[in-house]
Amino acid sequence: MGCIENLKYEKILPLGASFKECREYVEKNYAEVWYVEPGYKLFDEYIIGLPPIVLGIEEGTKITFPYTKPCHGTYLLRIEGKEEVERVRKTAKTKKQAGYR
Repeated sequence: MGCIENLKYEKILPLGASFKECREYVEKNYAEVWYVEPGYKLFDEYIIGLPPIVLGIEEGTKITFPYTKPCHGTYLLRIEGKEEVERVRKTAKTKKQAGYR
């Protein structure tokens, strides 16, 4: 199993952000947005949270997503990973496909 702490990431929203704040930020600031359910595996970590969990992709190589550290809280972070971007594009859903408004 991987560890987010071992990856080079950039915090977009600070620790303590709500899932709603994360979702709204990504939907407003990213042209390419994907949705996944809790339990989706990203960078060898299972993403937890309140559905829908939103992923933003930029430059074709960077993924921005909410990440929750148990006992610490949630924050929005960005990680470079071209292979992960390609996998997300194949396995995640658009807002319409996911049935979200």
